[in-house]
Amino acid sequence: MSVTLASWDAMWRELGAQQPDEPLFRRIVACWSEPHRHYHTLQHLRECLDGFDGVRAMARHPAEIELALWFHDAFYEVRRQDNEARSADWARDAVRAAGAPDDAALRIHALVMATCHREPPQEPDAQLLVDVDLAILGADRERFDESDAQIRREFAHVEEPAFRVGRRQVLRGFLQRPRIYSTERFAAAFEERARDNIARALRRLEG
Repeated sequence: MSVTLASWDAMWRELGAQQPDEPLFRRIVACWSEPHRHYHTLQHLRECLDGFDGVRAMARHPAEIELALWFHDAFYEVRRQDNEARSADWARDAVRAAGAPDDAALRIHALVMATCHREPPQEPDAQLLVDVDLAILGADRERFDESDAQIRREFAHVEEPAFRVGRRQVLRGFLQRPRIYSTERFAAAFEERARDNIARALRRLEG
C-alpha cells in the first residue's frame, strides 16, 4: 500500500468519518520524514501498511488498525519517553474531529498505545497491529540488519557501551517471551526467523 493522499482518503472513508483536510495528511508525512529518523521513517510506515494489507481480512476493525499504523510513530524523538502517548492522543483527537464515533477514537488510541511493546497485547486487533509492527524482526537477514543499523543511527548520541546495554535489554525481552508474535499467521511466518535475527544481533552487541 502506498503512502499517498488517495490511500489516506480511502481509509477515512472506510472509517465512516468526514474526510480530514489535506494539511493533516501533509503533516503526518512530514513527521515520518524528519531528518533525525533513520528507522522510524516512511520506509517503516510503508512496510507496516503493506504487511497489514496482506492480513486485512483478519481484522475486526481494519480501518482503525490502518489509521493507528499511520499515527503510531507520528511523534518520534529518541530522548522522550512519551512518543506513543503523544501519537495516540493526536490520533484520537483527529478521529474525533472527523466526526467518527467516540468508541472508535478510543479504540484507535489504545491501538497506538499497544505499540509501546511493554507486554504482549490481549485484544485481537491490537495483536494484529503489534505483529505487523514487529514483522521487521522476522524480515530477511539483509533487511533486518539494515534496520538494526538504522536504529543505531537514531541513537547516535548514545555512547556505544550504553547503547549496547539498552539494546541488549530490548532484544532479550523479546526472546524471553514464549512467543514474539501473538497471531498464528505471524508466528508461523516470522517467529523462527525473528529469533534467529535477534540472536545474531545479540552476538554482535556482545562481541
